[in-house]
Amino acid sequence: MIDFSNARFIKLGEVDNAEGQKLIGDLLIEGEQIMSSYKGARDMVIFTNKRCVAVNIQGLTGKKIDYTSLPYSKIQAWSVETAGTFDRDTELEMHFSSLGKVRLEFNSRFDVKAFNRFLGSYVL
Repeated sequence: MIDFSNARFIKLGEVDNAEGQKLIGDLLIEGEQIMSSYKGARDMVIFTNKRCVAVNIQGLTGKKIDYTSLPYSKIQAWSVETAGTFDRDTELEMHFSSLGKVRLEFNSRFDVKAFNRFLGSYVL
């Protein structure tokens, strides 16, 4: 599983959903759709209309892959910290029942307001 307590493992930037589809298309359930996809160096975080899927590509060859599903129904609270003058990253913290805090870092182009509307529509 991804070490969510150390968000430095990945700086996420938005990518085309086709990349997310290639990685998790076979994992999606009926009626589930990819809403947005974010990629770091090799790892990805994909938000669907039902859950967040963290994809951790491991090893030198990248053949070993860890998929972590984080259902929106288990989110108790979340916060987003916007990029500043010196700190150019946006940080997302989601608090899940039974799992604890999941922290992700996005580049400064991450649309905080749009994401809050998106997540709120599925959690609230």
